[in-house]
Amino acid sequence: MGLSLVVFLSPNKIAAGGVSGLAVVINHLFNIPIGLIMLVFNIPLFLIALKVLGKRFGIRTLFGMISFSLFTDFFNNVLHLPVVTENPLLASLYGGLLLGVGLGIVFKVNGSTGGSDIVAQIFSQKRIMTAGNTFILIDFLVISFAGVCFRGVEYALWGFIALYISSKVIDVIIAGLGYAKASLIISDKSEEIKDLIFEKMNRGVTFLKSEGAYSHIKRDVILCIVSRREVAKLSEIVKSTDPDAFVIIQEVHQVLGKGFKPRENIV
Repeated sequence: MGLSLVVFLSPNKIAAGGVSGLAVVINHLFNIPIGLIMLVFNIPLFLIALKVLGKRFGIRTLFGMISFSLFTDFFNNVLHLPVVTENPLLASLYGGLLLGVGLGIVFKVNGSTGGSDIVAQIFSQKRIMTAGNTFILIDFLVISFAGVCFRGVEYALWGFIALYISSKVIDVIIAGLGYAKASLIISDKSEEIKDLIFEKMNRGVTFLKSEGAYSHIKRDVILCIVSRREVAKLSEIVKSTDPDAFVIIQEVHQVLGKGFKPRENIV
């Protein structure tokens, strides 16, 4: 996260929301170290959180917010790492990517870097606003504030791109990339489709009993898990057997069972 601020976001005046985004703005206005600014905001918030929320915001939050601040200033003021790119689009994409990787790792081990996370939990506890809406509001205000301070709506737009990228990367780090697909096939020819899946794909299927809400017609819905590369073959089987079949295909992040490797063994 410190790297994302130092080599991508801050040099291009991109604030990706939260306390770190606010620190980027203040750094450019008053030339105060970014890490120091984050600590100045986070320490009072941390103390309030301890009082309001109790010990759940304990050592992990303290470690997270201090590490984030120290590494940011270490990279920027001690190592003087060079700016990787001055292209705002590339800075938004790769800065958001690095930021998301860092936050994803923190969230995956139930940690926190303080800032808006603390505010969101306090607001949720006091029933002022849900945690999700609090994050959205804070990020929107910080990124908009950056656009005003830097006198350019483009800076706000780059900030929203970085925020979007980081949020998607966080989801990938926490849940993992979908490496399989789950298909639900609703067809009057479920038996024929099942037989072809057995014969041509060597995949197992499960019949789910269903009833149409309008027609009250009872059918067997086929549930079948396949790898990404097998989706096209499965679609071809269904289409050739029953062109009117209704097919739902969605991501699967973990499959435990015969024919699939555990998630941790997938590279």
